[in-house]
Amino acid sequence: MTAQPTTTRRSRNDPAVLILEDGTVVHGTAYGARGQRLGEVVFSTGMTGYQETLTDPSYAGQIVVQTAPHIGNTGVNTHDMESRKVWVRGYAVREASRIPSNWRSEQGLEELLAAEEVVGIAGIDTRMVTRILREHGAMRGGVFSGDALDAGEGALLERVRSAPTMEGSGFLEEVTIAQPVLLEPEGEAIGTVAAVDLGIKGATPRSMLERGLRVHLLPATTTLEELLATSPDAVFFSNGPGDPATADHQVELLRGVLDAGLPYFGICLGNQMLGRALGFGTYKLKYGHRGINQPVLDKATGKVEITAHNHGFAVDIPLDGQHTAPHDGGRYGRVEVSHVGLNDDVVEGIRCLDIPAFSVQYHPEAAAGPHDAAHLFDRLAQLVHEHRSGSAAGKKES
Repeated sequence: MTAQPTTTRRSRNDPAVLILEDGTVVHGTAYGARGQRLGEVVFSTGMTGYQETLTDPSYAGQIVVQTAPHIGNTGVNTHDMESRKVWVRGYAVREASRIPSNWRSEQGLEELLAAEEVVGIAGIDTRMVTRILREHGAMRGGVFSGDALDAGEGALLERVRSAPTMEGSGFLEEVTIAQPVLLEPEGEAIGTVAAVDLGIKGATPRSMLERGLRVHLLPATTTLEELLATSPDAVFFSNGPGDPATADHQVELLRGVLDAGLPYFGICLGNQMLGRALGFGTYKLKYGHRGINQPVLDKATGKVEITAHNHGFAVDIPLDGQHTAPHDGGRYGRVEVSHVGLNDDVVEGIRCLDIPAFSVQYHPEAAAGPHDAAHLFDRLAQLVHEHRSGSAAGKKES
């Protein structure tokens, strides 16, 4: 789906093009590596936090258009990396900062993009591209520069149109860790969480460690036996990229977790996994939610929280009322929609009423971004406490 970028000498005036599958061609200048990158073109509305966007594994397989007009002014640093690498395939900005200016900056953004082989384009009308994506939906596209331009725009458009779509694409084995990792909090642990890495960001285990939770970070390919061997007090499924309909192994793993009576918390792809495990479907959004300024209604409290999002798929559950989870004759009991996106009424959270499981579609760990929803990790810690208390009581009775 991709071609290796060239290593020719870079100039700020090197030409580049962004081509969408509908035939739109946008000319600009090369930014980052030179070459070709194909993927789903999406836009992110965050006014800050571009480095966290770039290193969020949920963007695997995508070309990100930044709606903020000025990008790169604070440079990049190792502390703000949310994973081991940059995951976006291509990057499109309006105005790229020529000189980073921040006391925390360790290198310029373009240097990072070049080192990570991200083919980018600058100097384009990102507002126009965003309007196209909002009106017609996220679509396949490509960023081309350097020797890749020699093929001509007609041939490049054909490459875009022959690329795989996001529907039916999976990236979990690409983004997950290779081996389990044990993370210990400072001081005595209050409990243990088995966190399945579907494309986790660094802020997520940090949020658990801050609450005294020991974290067993596990690969996406983990079996139920391997997960239960960690003796978890709760299980967590992270955010991640791709079509949730392709993650059959993870759905079956989660059903095993629910059958074992373990508390569960999921975010983003972890929310879609809970929806599928309960027997509900998922569907692709027209252009998705990406950014750090998305309003979500907590139906239980009536409170509106400003939240960080990065998802192109959603769970298909009626917004109102309680529903019997359809899987296997309703063995998981009743479920309700706990959170709703106020921009378009998309399901943003699920709460199970008869088993200890809940999930949200957005990112409560938000780095960078709002912390309105950070309390959800307190709820996870409470579930851990309740599970340990119940287990202790059960042992005493026996």
